[in-house]
Amino acid sequence: MCDPQHLHGSTKNVSTNIERIITDMMTYEQARQYLTTHGQAHLLQFYNELSPEQQNQLLQQIAKLDLDRPQFRDRNALTQKRGKFAPLGAMTLDKISRNLEAYRKIGIKAIQNAQIGAVLLAGGQGSRLGFNHPKGMFNMGKTRDLYIFECLFYNLMQVTEQAKTYVPLMIMTSEQNDAETKAFLKEHHYFGYNPDSVYFFKQETEPAVDENGKIFLEEKDSIVLSPNGNGGWFSSMQRTGMLRLVEKMGIEWINVFAVDNVLQQIADPVFIGATIASGCASGGKVVRKASPDERVGVLCLEDGKPSIVEYYEMTEEMRTLRNDDGTLAYRFGVILNYLFRVKDLMHTLDSAFPLHIAHKKIPHIDTNGNKVFPTEPNGYKFETLVLDMVHMQDSCLAFEVDREKEFAPVKNAQGVDSVATAQALLEKNGIVL
Repeated sequence: MCDPQHLHGSTKNVSTNIERIITDMMTYEQARQYLTTHGQAHLLQFYNELSPEQQNQLLQQIAKLDLDRPQFRDRNALTQKRGKFAPLGAMTLDKISRNLEAYRKIGIKAIQNAQIGAVLLAGGQGSRLGFNHPKGMFNMGKTRDLYIFECLFYNLMQVTEQAKTYVPLMIMTSEQNDAETKAFLKEHHYFGYNPDSVYFFKQETEPAVDENGKIFLEEKDSIVLSPNGNGGWFSSMQRTGMLRLVEKMGIEWINVFAVDNVLQQIADPVFIGATIASGCASGGKVVRKASPDERVGVLCLEDGKPSIVEYYEMTEEMRTLRNDDGTLAYRFGVILNYLFRVKDLMHTLDSAFPLHIAHKKIPHIDTNGNKVFPTEPNGYKFETLVLDMVHMQDSCLAFEVDREKEFAPVKNAQGVDSVATAQALLEKNGIVL
């Protein structure tokens, strides 16, 4: 059993046969009734001004709304109520090094037995980098082209060369960047990866609401929809039919990781082997915090179960608490690289997933159909986060990695976790830019 305390193709697009069957044939009268019942009838205020094609588009969007969910009755209904936190130790670099080859052997065997799949969370844009395209398309090179996607495919191929087989790679895109992402990867021949082992699915979206809970219109024929957060990856796999493919392939473990860490090690055999050997239902890669105030979430215990406390949720006492040996008690920061056992994820599909509510500036049209670009937050977006999936597991192995070898996030144009800091770490790891 896992004891967390002790551990101190042609490319396929799976988009049919949606699990929750939603008709796209909703009539105007059905839509009007549905929206009126839930206080959202304003979404049809411009209906008579629209062309038949625009009317159909709006009705399809309305048909896909699930207005019976708690957040549309009470915005705070599913917000996360935090419990009692306690430190959680990790499988440290020293312990890993002592068992390195044994763990690697277990991990390679699992890959060769087709038990491992990988999910790349790539739905985001590079807006914070001043790059209005999918973030994975951002060029990290100085003297040559070196795209973020290229870095990740290169890292994954180091594993497939060891295992002598490909790992199924499922890429979660968004409505906004799906077509551009597919075209880019096809143009670059998937940077040498086998296209028959690459699959795409789209992230689900959530409508954004104003201060009174009314859903915004983006245009007269469309609703303001935003990606539902990185915690929506598994439910998105279900609703797009991707989970049936996972079941058909016999995948037992999924390694989910973020697009914006260019040193991200994917389907790492040692990580996989250590997690399997531990008996844990999940694993999370962690790095030692650089300082008590570093802005990273920390893997910990919450009410006795594995969890992640965000940096802004930590009290001063938690940030500065130290062990007898002088190390920080809450010292293992997560890097959004997790391994989940598929069968232990299934119950999350029927659970009340915690919602993270973001107060945002949301462009929309007003009651006169005029475009509004707010200068202050004017509404709310709903997101789920992958870190909450950790707390929904019975156990999680905190697996320490060397931050200079595996943690080079590209989040900002300048400063901390920027293009420049990631480039420096790439060069430090022998990558020619």
